[in-house]
Amino acid sequence: MNVGDLLTQLADSDNPRQGNGMSTPLEILSESFGHKAFRPGQADIVDLILSGKNVLAVMPTGAGKSICYQVPSQLLDRPTIVISPLVALMDNQAAGLRANGVSVSAIHSGQSREENVSQWKDVAQGRTKLLYLSPERLMQSRMLSAMKALDPALFVVDEAHCVSKWGPAFRPEYADLSQLKVLFPNAGVAAFTATADASTRKDIAEQLFAGQGEIIVHGFDRPNLSLTVSSLTNRTQQLLAWMESQRGESGIVYCLSRKNTEKYAEILREEGFNALPYHAGLSSEVRFETQERFLAEPAVVIVATIAFGMGIDKSNVRFVYHLNLPSSLEAYYQEIGRAGRDGAPSETGLIFALDDIRMRRQFIADDGSDTDHQMREHRRLDALLGYCEASKCRRQVLMAYFGETSEPCGNCDICLNPPDLIDATAEAKALFGAIAATGQRFGATHVIGVARGEETPRILQYEHDKLPVYGISDKSRQWFQGLLRQAVALRYLNVNMEAYGRLEIQPKAQAVLENDEPFKCKDPTPKKAAKSSKRRKPSYSKNPSFDERDSELLSRLKALRMDFAKQLGKPAFVIFSDATLIDMVSRKPKTRDEMLDVSGIGPSKFDRFGEAFLAELGD
Repeated sequence: MNVGDLLTQLADSDNPRQGNGMSTPLEILSESFGHKAFRPGQADIVDLILSGKNVLAVMPTGAGKSICYQVPSQLLDRPTIVISPLVALMDNQAAGLRANGVSVSAIHSGQSREENVSQWKDVAQGRTKLLYLSPERLMQSRMLSAMKALDPALFVVDEAHCVSKWGPAFRPEYADLSQLKVLFPNAGVAAFTATADASTRKDIAEQLFAGQGEIIVHGFDRPNLSLTVSSLTNRTQQLLAWMESQRGESGIVYCLSRKNTEKYAEILREEGFNALPYHAGLSSEVRFETQERFLAEPAVVIVATIAFGMGIDKSNVRFVYHLNLPSSLEAYYQEIGRAGRDGAPSETGLIFALDDIRMRRQFIADDGSDTDHQMREHRRLDALLGYCEASKCRRQVLMAYFGETSEPCGNCDICLNPPDLIDATAEAKALFGAIAATGQRFGATHVIGVARGEETPRILQYEHDKLPVYGISDKSRQWFQGLLRQAVALRYLNVNMEAYGRLEIQPKAQAVLENDEPFKCKDPTPKKAAKSSKRRKPSYSKNPSFDERDSELLSRLKALRMDFAKQLGKPAFVIFSDATLIDMVSRKPKTRDEMLDVSGIGPSKFDRFGEAFLAELGD
């Protein structure tokens, strides 16, 4: 059966089945989603939701968060409402569900009023059990009244870090979601995010279900992502050196300004890359077309502000490169998390400069937030700078920020090219001693001032100029700031963000003070970074177990998938993911039953696309 015949068949069966009669989560997973087993952590979350418990789940990007609520939505006796921040995110999720034969509705501004009314009727009349809405639309008084009549079984809050004022990506429209448990006491709440530190997790749970629920953290680590950070020498030269090893791959380059997205997209096009700019100043039509091209075409590079990527479900993004400093480690981890969602090796790079730091500080000062919030944002930025200044495995620093431990990863620039270290024990003692002598109650500016012997009003007010540690070092403030960032990154010091960023001595620092343990770090003296060297490209373009014939077959299957995607007007991943095609090539199924053993293919997907792919495999 060719693509045209199958498209005709699809047009005759455009309404996915509902009420499949299956009774267990594993049956739903297999029959509707084509997976024979849950990934680690998924089954526990599904069980919690089905038992009626509220849950906040923190899972790394690509770990399968959506399955955790999509499967139970088909087993609950009343509708599930998914609160999602972006139209693109809703449409991509809905398209994927419909391709799997799961009935789903979505109501948003990208559809006509008639279409939205039709989608609502499908839910109200029981034809679908899953509805996607934005937080703004859900919390309108008319929608809330209609929702009470619907009596949902579950509210799902996607991108839940947007709920918390403690988080780096707070969105005011998410704040009203705290009313849901009061307005709908019989409904459960399940919240999902990829990045949230301990304070943010606690606040999300308090906001959404008054802390009466489970907080599940299934790890943050993405070992397939390489991590590289460089100080700025020349942005254009550094970008082009990086991109030379990325030819033929899809990726995202993040800039801080709209102007620079246009500038660097043009520079990359002049060098032969299929690069497109993306920012909020472009029309909605242009932004939509850009996203569609990124999803559908191979080797597209998007040069974007951080507005891009949140709603993109593209598994084979091979690199993310930051031309400017992000706002925080949480934001950075969200953004690099858009690479390598298929689990294949992917690269991330970041360059930063003093101008970036000054600009980020100014953004915080100008955002109109209260003093407490600004203080938290400054401390988040400090933690990011500590990561950039790290002298040991970056993954260890990153995981420690989120409260996890890690062995040296062997997949970051520090592990691969360890920096030369200097003995800074005397200066570290001066800094740690100033923190201890002032009662571990002050932030960086104050304790550095004490160590350097500055006569600030605050130092004089507290009579810290009379302490034995006062003025015992003549190093510059900038030098001490670099030392402090490394001490935080290496876990000698803790920045207590819930106590206005005060610095706290950790056991490793105590050992330096009391036991004369040496303190070694990268030289904090500001200097120009060496010119970027050309990196060896990871061998992710081909599956290492494939011979030339397998690789050629995979290319043919991708071409067939693209034919379907173009004619259906859907992203390629909606047809089959790359992981499914790779498994298909490995197994080389010859029958329907053998095809159903391929990961990601259930009966509905086979009915829609299976015969065409079997024919291609048999050629």
